[in-house]
Amino acid sequence: MNTRTLSFPWRAKARGAANSSAVGIAARWGFAARGVLYVLVGLIALRIAFGDSGGEADRGGALAVLSAQPLGSVLLWALGAGLAGMAVWRLSEALFGAAGEGGHKAGKRLASAARCVFYAFVAYSVLMFAAGESGSGSGSGDQQSKDVTARALDLTGGRWLVGLAGAGIVVAGVWIAGRAALRKYHKHLKLGAMSRKERRFTDVTGVVGGVARGAVFAVAGVFVTRAALTYEPNEAKGLDDALRSFAETPTGPWLLALVAAGLAFFGLFSFAMARWRRV
Repeated sequence: MNTRTLSFPWRAKARGAANSSAVGIAARWGFAARGVLYVLVGLIALRIAFGDSGGEADRGGALAVLSAQPLGSVLLWALGAGLAGMAVWRLSEALFGAAGEGGHKAGKRLASAARCVFYAFVAYSVLMFAAGESGSGSGSGDQQSKDVTARALDLTGGRWLVGLAGAGIVVAGVWIAGRAALRKYHKHLKLGAMSRKERRFTDVTGVVGGVARGAVFAVAGVFVTRAALTYEPNEAKGLDDALRSFAETPTGPWLLALVAAGLAFFGLFSFAMARWRRV
């Protein structure tokens, strides 16, 4: 018998729990919840591109749309629970390694830990909104970005901190878009279980959606970097303002419509991941 197992029986139990079907279901539910948010944000942004200025194309706007539906409260709780499930799955990856090649490397586990924190925060904000604290989940993402940037700029070395954060977001956006274009997500999929049509659907939504998502991240990072250079927190923009900025280019609203459709595609890709992702 393995002495390590005798000394640390809790570790084996925890690993077994992390590999259980329950955690796998939580992960798939989480991908589906992420898909709902991105589809709604994309649809709101499409409406903005075609002249409807109402509503915000961000998480708060998506939650407002859901809450207005029949059984909206139930939908919000289900969405929050799914995102919490995503956080639990990412935590299991951080503690015990992810499925697939290289899943136990320190870098992969640190990335999973960061994703766990992110999804835990998003799940908390959604659940608080579902519980009736509307300001926690549906507040303006643009104003929140400005407020956080203003506080960071007031710190010692704040301009450097904000500038580095902005540059990091730009790099992350380019990385997200590049990996999507190269179809790096293939290594996470059960390709053998997918039909040709299912693979084509996943590739179209994954590439188009991933590139659009990366572009939005990169643009948001540019605005954060500009806020550092000008020492003006109002230059920082949340998702809604970052999306609207695409309509201010020479292409007009058509570029915004293209990016908005891409975000909706990323939502559809998330649904595909919920079905065929290795977890």
